[in-house]
Amino acid sequence: MQTVNIHEAKSQLSRLIEAAVSGEEVVIAKAGTPVVRLVSFETKPKLRFGLMKGKIKIAEDFNAPLPDDVLATFEGR
Repeated sequence: MQTVNIHEAKSQLSRLIEAAVSGEEVVIAKAGTPVVRLVSFETKPKLRFGLMKGKIKIAEDFNAPLPDDVLATFEGR
């Protein structure tokens, strides 16, 4: 972890960004107290269509009407 003060961060921003992109944690401090952590922005990987195929089982009666007692509970009766 690299800690720098605000003045140094202003003058060395490009170098600090490169360090963060490389995976290094950079902390910017004000009067010796850490105030900001500079980290690389991570993009979320795209979900692949069909990723869960064969891993989820849907019950045969999934679309069947609900029993009257369960339906009454949902309807507040």
